[in-house]
Amino acid sequence: MPAGRGGASIYGKHFEDELHSELKFTGAGILAMANAGPDTNGSQFFITLAPAQWLDGKHTIFGRVCQGIGVLGRVGMVETNAQDRPLDDVKVLKAVPAG
Repeated sequence: MPAGRGGASIYGKHFEDELHSELKFTGAGILAMANAGPDTNGSQFFITLAPAQWLDGKHTIFGRVCQGIGVLGRVGMVETNAQDRPLDDVKVLKAVPAG
């Protein structure tokens, strides 16, 4: 099972950013691609726990949490090590399209 360390995506090792000026990191629950700079998207993503406007225009936003925002708050309280990695596994067991 994947462990959150990245790797190739269905598009290959890296794929281009898909930035849209109308999409902003306005609050908790925004899903976006993690990257190491422009056009370096792979398979890692993150979910915001609060507004993060300094990320606007730097990461491809592709969704938002529609239900279960309370669960996201609990994930945000998980104890982490010095590298900001969770001490215990955190797994997304189910995701469904909105609508």
